[in-house]
Amino acid sequence: MNNMPDIYIPTLHSFAMKNPFTGSCGQLRFKIVPQVQMLTQKEVDMENSTIFAQYWHGPLCYEKSQMEGEATFPMSEDGREALKKWLEEKV
Repeated sequence: MNNMPDIYIPTLHSFAMKNPFTGSCGQLRFKIVPQVQMLTQKEVDMENSTIFAQYWHGPLCYEKSQMEGEATFPMSEDGREALKKWLEEKV
């Protein structure tokens, strides 16, 4: 049986479209906000874009909670995986 937490992180395409995301796993809550840089009006500069994440524990929403930590990751598949692993360590 797999004891790893099951944390869903959206695709890079979702972040490239400037979509923030909030999620949870057990008592862990998190908010992910892409920091998107554009090359042109329609083309995302993935190399200079980042994914900013914050986390907290408890039943309350983001606005009513004290953040316990934050980190910024590259907007890449490796960055997305590092973000997921970072959050899994907080469960």
